Amino acid sequence: MHVNLASLITDARRVTGSVLNHQPAIRASGTVMTRALRTGHKILTCGNGGSAADAMHLAEELVGRYKGNRRALAAVALNSDATALTCIANDFGYDAVFSRQVEALGQKGDVLVVFSTSGNSPSILRALAAARKGGLVTVALLGKGGGKAKGLSDHEIIIDSDDGARSQEAHTLILHLWLELIEAGLR
Repeated sequence: MHVNLASLITDARRVTGSVLNHQPAIRASGTVMTRALRTGHKILTCGNGGSAADAMHLAEELVGRYKGNRRALAAVALNSDATALTCIANDFGYDAVFSRQVEALGQKGDVLVVFSTSGNSPSILRALAAARKGGLVTVALLGKGGGKAKGLSDHEIIIDSDDGARSQEAHTLILHLWLELIEAGLR
């Protein structure tokens, strides 16, 4: 089987280039996160599969550092605690793995950032509902037209691609842009 690398690279360039069209939404959601962190609130993140890696990436850069030395920032990737995930999945079903943690850890003024290339994961949909109920601000990075999650967040960025890999590449770029905005906003 022949893989056309040039075609894949060209499509990746097109999709990541489309991030330019989302600058206002990136800036607005970055500002919301910066404000939350500046006022003592935290960022909760979550995703499934490769999107879980994106959620962990954002949280670890906030707690550790991205580029500049600064104070540690409060962030938790809800998909990184294996004991919580397996306990909740066993007792309540996988669809509740993030919503239960949002109920336990989220407070009014915190921000929930969800990553989903399809926008259709029940665990993500339930997390957004729990966040709304708890008074958290919600941010969604989505693909494939937004799926069922479209319109459920305070801030959403929908990548125009049906290819999960291309959406994830754009999501990584956006999370790096958020980190730039957050670190600049906290100086």
